[in-house]
Amino acid sequence: MCCNLLCISEVSDVSLFSLLLDGRYVAVGNEPFLTSYSGQFQSYVIPALLNLQQSLAKANLAGYVKLVVPCNADAYESSLPSQGTYRPELTEIITQLLSFLSSNGSPFVVNIYPFLSLYGSTDFPQDYAFFDGSTHPVTDGPNVYGNAFDGNFDTLVAALNKLGYGQMPIVIGEVGWPTDGAISANLTAAKAFNQGLIYHVLSNKGTPLRPGAPPMDVYIFSLLDEGAKSTLPGNFERHWGIFSFDGQAKYPLNLGLGNKELKNAKNVEYLPSRWCVADATKDLSGVANHMRIACGVADCSTLNYGGSCNGIGAKGNISYAFNSYYQLQDQNAQSCDFDGLGMVTFLDPSVGDCRFLVGVTDTSSGFGPCPRRIMIWILMIWGLCVFLI
Repeated sequence: MCCNLLCISEVSDVSLFSLLLDGRYVAVGNEPFLTSYSGQFQSYVIPALLNLQQSLAKANLAGYVKLVVPCNADAYESSLPSQGTYRPELTEIITQLLSFLSSNGSPFVVNIYPFLSLYGSTDFPQDYAFFDGSTHPVTDGPNVYGNAFDGNFDTLVAALNKLGYGQMPIVIGEVGWPTDGAISANLTAAKAFNQGLIYHVLSNKGTPLRPGAPPMDVYIFSLLDEGAKSTLPGNFERHWGIFSFDGQAKYPLNLGLGNKELKNAKNVEYLPSRWCVADATKDLSGVANHMRIACGVADCSTLNYGGSCNGIGAKGNISYAFNSYYQLQDQNAQSCDFDGLGMVTFLDPSVGDCRFLVGVTDTSSGFGPCPRRIMIWILMIWGLCVFLI
């Protein structure tokens, strides 16, 4: 079985919604069975599916567009992949969901994030999160798992089998690795994970419980960073993109099948090479409120522990916040005032891996400011068209 690799950017909304993915799937809700939701969305899932299925049938699209419900990997659990089972309180609703999916020819969509396993546990073997083999493999009877992705995938397969749906097609709705905002989130790790994932899936080796049968589709999360996304799970949440905000690839990535590399956006029009920084000649002791205002609008998550700009010092932190706000305001002179504490410089203040960015123009073919909802759909369409293999 061969699969499609796609890149998408997520709509950051925990409420139930319908989202068209590449013309084939409509996602109803997004991880509605998360333990943190305490079951508050469960009663809406099946009615929403039935209503939308009726609408598709009336539009003569039921045979082409399939309804799915992306689930987080915490919907199932086990100590070993072969012992995978759904959480007891989900058995009834999941059985109803599987019956609906099977009757309508829809796959089961799951989001798998080995990074989150590594981030959430100091005991998690780091090399087990990647695809080069692990010094701490998981032995499950005759099967040996060298990476977390396969182990997680087969846990789902086992859980499906226990409910009588062991052959149901599986789509990976989200999988990826962030490039900033945590100790293990960086360019090197993101490239290693995503490249390993691509080669692993395209090898068609499958997993021990589904040999020769990889997921039918895999969506790499995500196309671009989301600077306004909640950082409640962690500062890394804003840094999953494989492209930077200006459409430039963060790292080389071979998509396989004819050496398809990521392509940078062309003819990007940047704002002038100037930055807003803290004026070192001024008393900066009263800057806290300005920092709050700047970081309330701009993304300052890289300044926190584990971020690429965490070690640039107090003055550097102020300058980074000032500049991030300044660039979002299209370098408007007043946006670098901060009651006289800011100043414009023509010398790039970037330090090591901490980059002080220059924005792009509104008319650029890159990604200048635009309404968020419109941006989301543009990113999805662009990603699906460019990266479909």
